[in-house]
Amino acid sequence: MSPSKSTGNAKANAANQNATKANIAKANIIASGAVLWRKSPTDPDSLEVALVHRPRYDDWSFPKGKLERDETVVLASVREVREETGFDCRLGRHLTRVTYPVTGHRKLKRVDYWAAEVTGGGFTPNKEVDELLWLPSSLALDQLSYPMDRRVLRSFLRHPVDTSTMLLVRHARAGRSERYRGDDTQRPLDKLGRQQAQALVPQLLAFGATHVHSADRTRCVQTVQRLADALDVSIKLEPLLSEEGYANDRDAGRARACKIAQKDGVRVVCSQGKVIPDLMQWWADRDGVELPPARNRKGSMWVLSLRNGRLITADHIDSPLPPEYSGKSE
Repeated sequence: MSPSKSTGNAKANAANQNATKANIAKANIIASGAVLWRKSPTDPDSLEVALVHRPRYDDWSFPKGKLERDETVVLASVREVREETGFDCRLGRHLTRVTYPVTGHRKLKRVDYWAAEVTGGGFTPNKEVDELLWLPSSLALDQLSYPMDRRVLRSFLRHPVDTSTMLLVRHARAGRSERYRGDDTQRPLDKLGRQQAQALVPQLLAFGATHVHSADRTRCVQTVQRLADALDVSIKLEPLLSEEGYANDRDAGRARACKIAQKDGVRVVCSQGKVIPDLMQWWADRDGVELPPARNRKGSMWVLSLRNGRLITADHIDSPLPPEYSGKSE
């Protein structure tokens, strides 16, 4: 390729990225969906994905739909899968975000897609979907009605989906340390922090949370206590993942996080603001993963997808509270 062509392509790519960013910013219909998958009933080594037929449009696509009031994209994805397919699911890695104009309207629609493994339920025809097909990915590519959905499926196929998950949470808001009189290790959540902790419960359950770990700080424990209560499990304290413990021995803290990630089930680990960014960057550098931008706000979390102990992808999710509640939480 000549230098001029290379420069021209670079400019075109930059222009396309800017246009995409502009479209995302202007999107006024927010939706969420999933690529629902299962292991083949006839061949456990093969995977199948679910396609739904919508009689209103006479098309084959993936389950998706608009967010309800104060709903997060995570919860909307799980709900839409259940409403359109009848299946319960456990979310895995984030696949992609697409933005496109709505036919017949001067509006843009933004859709986030997740990989979602079936955990139960069964399909019954409903007012939105009259047919559901389970297909190998190669056949699903040909069955899909829209090029955009084929791009979503290719994102699904880019990495393994049969992975383990660990959820790394930054504790919810606990006011300012300089205003707290007493032992800072015992500083509790404030009113907004308690709301964040409550909102985190369904968010974490959507990814199949089964076990709960926490740095040995009151604000960390309180952030995941409601989840532990919902699961009826005890919280395992992790001194090495507090800011002081991690700063004293980063190698030990990193090794502990990796060991937790290799345990069975879906582990939730609540830690602190001076631990998570360093831990995530080290982990990503070790396993060759590019991290998405993240502000590491209180109440936010990382979804880590791993295979054989190796980090495959890492997705960051902001506080589950709507922006009007969480925007001033720092």
